[in-house]
Amino acid sequence: RAAGVVTVPGNTTLEAGTVMGKITASGKFVRHDSGASNGSQTEAGVLTKTLKNDTSSPVDIDVTMIVRDSEVDGNQLIYEDGANAAAMTASNTALAALGIIVKEAT
Repeated sequence: RAAGVVTVPGNTTLEAGTVMGKITASGKFVRHDSGASNGSQTEAGVLTKTLKNDTSSPVDIDVTMIVRDSEVDGNQLIYEDGANAAAMTASNTALAALGIIVKEAT
């Protein structure tokens, strides 16, 4: 685990288990988006607690996240919007490269 800053968009809840990317320019974590080109297209960790923003503007929240050397329950992960099985497998592979092993229920 490591400390980080998550930017939560306005009127948004990011659930614990959300796969996160990291914006290169700011170093802040946001929800993973494979179609982005700002750094968030690369998986960088998993959110460990639910973050809710009831305001209309983005807010930055200090959190502790899973960023390396861990096992997570794949059934509890929340992938990017519209992720199909291939996208989920690709995210799991990218997380494994960080040492985050995704375990599936048997």
